[in-house]
Amino acid sequence: MQTRKMGVMAFTFMLTIALFFVVGNASAQVKQKPMKMQDCCMMKDGKMMVMKDGKEMPMAKNMTMKNGSKCMTNGQCTMKNGKKMMMKEGECMDMNGKLINHEMHMKTVKTAADRKTQKKEATAMYSCPMHPEETSNKPGKCSKCAMDLVKKN
Repeated sequence: MQTRKMGVMAFTFMLTIALFFVVGNASAQVKQKPMKMQDCCMMKDGKMMVMKDGKEMPMAKNMTMKNGSKCMTNGQCTMKNGKKMMMKEGECMDMNGKLINHEMHMKTVKTAADRKTQKKEATAMYSCPMHPEETSNKPGKCSKCAMDLVKKN
């Protein structure tokens, strides 16, 4: 009788522990909502693009934002205060008329190392030892003699 009681208690204890792990594991695996891009118009690769419902497409017609700001297909924007400006690469105007950087809009998080590498790549210049007029911002070959381009200091 006492053995049976101890068996039931051990079984109950093990069942409680198992339940604890199952519930703990399930709560740790709660799915996060994917970030949804908000609708906007942006300058990308020298062209005006529209982001609508997470899809990017060329801007086919001029747009008026909720606050009265206007964006033209050529990249010229007239702000609600009447000030005119040209959209620059990477700039984005949300549907409320707020001008933001596209990278911020994408919520891209870059580490310090990524920023350092990007800065180095942007400032690095390469040239041909035989043809110094042949330059590039990345490694490659000279278009005249096919020699490797050398990084300038």
